[in-house]
Amino acid sequence: MPLLVRTRSATQRLRDCGCERLSVNMQLPQIIDKTRQDVVQQLQGRPKLAAMFANCFSNTLDTTTKRFPDGTTYVFTGDIPAMWLRDSSAQLSPYVELAADDVDLQRLIAGAIKRQIRYILIDPYANAFNKEANGAAWAKDETETNPWVWERKYEIDSLCYPLWLSRRYWLATGDASVFDADFKRAVFKIIDLWRVEQHHREQSPYLFQRFDCPASDTLTHEGRGAPIGHTGMTWSGFRPSDDACRYGYLVPSNMFACVVLDHIDQVATVVWTDSTLAASARDLRTEIDSGLQQFARVEHEGETIYAYEVDGLGNHHLMDDANVPSLLSIPYLGYCAVDDPVYLATRRFVLSDANPYFYRGKLARGVGSPHTPSGYVWHIALAMQGLTASSLDEMNDVVDMLEATDGGTGFLHEGFHPDDPTTFTREWFAWANSIFSEFVMTWLRRRQDV
Repeated sequence: MPLLVRTRSATQRLRDCGCERLSVNMQLPQIIDKTRQDVVQQLQGRPKLAAMFANCFSNTLDTTTKRFPDGTTYVFTGDIPAMWLRDSSAQLSPYVELAADDVDLQRLIAGAIKRQIRYILIDPYANAFNKEANGAAWAKDETETNPWVWERKYEIDSLCYPLWLSRRYWLATGDASVFDADFKRAVFKIIDLWRVEQHHREQSPYLFQRFDCPASDTLTHEGRGAPIGHTGMTWSGFRPSDDACRYGYLVPSNMFACVVLDHIDQVATVVWTDSTLAASARDLRTEIDSGLQQFARVEHEGETIYAYEVDGLGNHHLMDDANVPSLLSIPYLGYCAVDDPVYLATRRFVLSDANPYFYRGKLARGVGSPHTPSGYVWHIALAMQGLTASSLDEMNDVVDMLEATDGGTGFLHEGFHPDDPTTFTREWFAWANSIFSEFVMTWLRRRQDV
């Protein structure tokens, strides 16, 4: 998404975008308050960390969530008044397991899924949407337009995340009502789009150009992106950062597609008893994964690792980005085991100076992004490092870095300077607060197990 450097207060931005705090309309679900109190009690020996968790855990529900009379839930990203399919799913992630014990929370999450599906049916190529058909947009772009669409940067993960969220919600609560006729229509639309984008240059209708902007904000070759060869993978125009891909096959996003195609297979089999749709999902997953195994594995300093992007023409890009899906995140998303040898080799690369976006400073070291200034570490990437860590020692180290880098705000941000965390981008970024909260709860459970 666009870079926003810290300026106005979160409260002022909330007023400016016309959205109200959830607490104006309803109380927080009881399970949220109870969980917050329980975790703060467990953190009583670390008062700053406890205060950060208390602030961050309910931040999405306190400030970026709006319930509508039609039963849907609008979850905007924070200092931008649009609902990203990716961000909204990640923002709700820490609450999914808790929904089993709270009907209000179930309704809230199910309402968000319903709205996400509605958006996909409006335009499956769009990444972010308005709360109403008001024509608001980040920029005037050369692409198909719709008054519901805030931005139309096509990213594979935008379609993955609602499927990932909905299956987790179903498994946690047993509520299959989200898998209604509209949901099934959206699944067919997603599969059809991914098949078209296996042959992007020959079959895709998608074009995107933005003018008077950084090169990362637009696609080359008259809006079609760089040349690619056929691999079995599906093409993506942009990364989860909303930056343009250098090469069209974004590896972690294709891995995420494999994960959610397994989810479609399960839902089609168990809920819809549609063996044809289940087989279609399995076949597409096989094709994408075969492409990953053939084209995405590369040799680096004597080890086999995954590239971040490839083009099917012999080129690959070695890096990782802070945004999720990332190479660092693939066991978290469910593509592989945390002890998978190729993943472990890739993880060593990602968390080393060989990764051009790994940065070190006095207070933190971690993955940043070309989306933010050089040298800035991201809180999302630090939390993901902790969520994929195999040792408690590494998790402890990540907790210490997160606690030390809130910049005195009590909240987490996008990118920050690891020597001076008071210098950061995005004062109000709910995704970072959510994944921090999810990691802290995971860390506490891990401590209890040892």
